[in-house]
Amino acid sequence: MATKKTAAKETTKKKTVKKTTAKKTTAKKTAAKKGSGYVCGVCGLAVTVDRTCGCVDTCDIICCGRQMKKK
Repeated sequence: MATKKTAAKETTKKKTVKKTTAKKTTAKKTAAKKGSGYVCGVCGLAVTVDRTCGCVDTCDIICCGRQMKKK
């Protein structure tokens, strides 16, 4: 009985690496006005501004480690 020998071919597969670029959102930072509302995108906490701080620069309202979004 004759036996056939097959040569094993080694194939090299190139791994494709996807470069993901995070979209940077350039939200306009404006001073919080009296009566404006903000909501947390993570837990849903809602905040209404009763009194402004009077800072020259804008202040970030942070909840759950992220900036709150305007309602």
